Amino acid sequence: MKDKSAINLRKSMERGSVEHETRISEHEGDIMTLTKKEVVSVPPSISIKEVAEVMVENKFRRLPVTDPGSEKLLGIVTAMDILNFLGGGDKFNLMEEKYKDNFLAAINESVREIMTRDVKFMTNKDSINDSIGAMLESDVGALPIVDNEKLVGIITERDFVLAMAGVLTDELVENYMSKDVITTTPGTPIESVSKIMVRNKLRRIPIMGKAIEDTAAHGEKEELEGIVTSNDVLKFLGDKKLFSKMESNSGLEVLETKISEIMEKKVTTIEPLTRLGDLCELLSQNDIGGVPVVKNGELLGIITESDVLRAMKK
Repeated sequence: MKDKSAINLRKSMERGSVEHETRISEHEGDIMTLTKKEVVSVPPSISIKEVAEVMVENKFRRLPVTDPGSEKLLGIVTAMDILNFLGGGDKFNLMEEKYKDNFLAAINESVREIMTRDVKFMTNKDSINDSIGAMLESDVGALPIVDNEKLVGIITERDFVLAMAGVLTDELVENYMSKDVITTTPGTPIESVSKIMVRNKLRRIPIMGKAIEDTAAHGEKEELEGIVTSNDVLKFLGDKKLFSKMESNSGLEVLETKISEIMEKKVTTIEPLTRLGDLCELLSQNDIGGVPVVKNGELLGIITESDVLRAMKK
């Protein structure tokens, strides 16, 4: 599986290189064939609110933080860092202790207060296989690429999924999906959802709604009503209309908003016997990072870009 995937991946990249009429330097690693070289980065002085707005506008899940002058990589801020700040983890102390629950003041704090400083990165001389291994080992969805400490690109799980669309044809979704799915209900507050995501390192959570009658099982079962992602929470945070509607500066008022107000109700799903190559095409076409696995209306699991990486490494 590993050798076949590597060969097909290289062929896919070679086609892409021809189409874009690009050539990598003989001194660079093959990681640069997939790396995005035009990287949006932010300075450490930018506010948390502005970072959220940049992420939402560009549909990013993370942003490298660089020195404005030297372009040296200083850190990275992710959707999970912001959810942590919203109440999901230890970074909530910034709002609760430093700003005494003054939400508006806290979100205007500089991003250096919540960014991840110990960043896992690769160099422009590294290989694709090394990058996949580093992502899986560090449990991250992207790796900044540096050349002499200067940021020169970024590679993400999505880049691998795009390259593998239609390639991983012998492997099935059911063999790589996560079967122990953490779900929640439409009435769950955003604060609680943030905690679930941060503590379990989840970027998306299926929303299970009203119980429906299951005549075969002589009982009731829950129905998939929607899905919420870390980007949905960021979009909510970055919505300027939100702040004009606030009656006070209290973060509690914002965080108590029910997840039903921001969840995606039209959920893209996939069946367990779908080939991974077809899954990659589905993720690419819908610009999403994961989907619930459903059969006959029953939620069986969830599969994400990280699971595709695991399949490539085997």
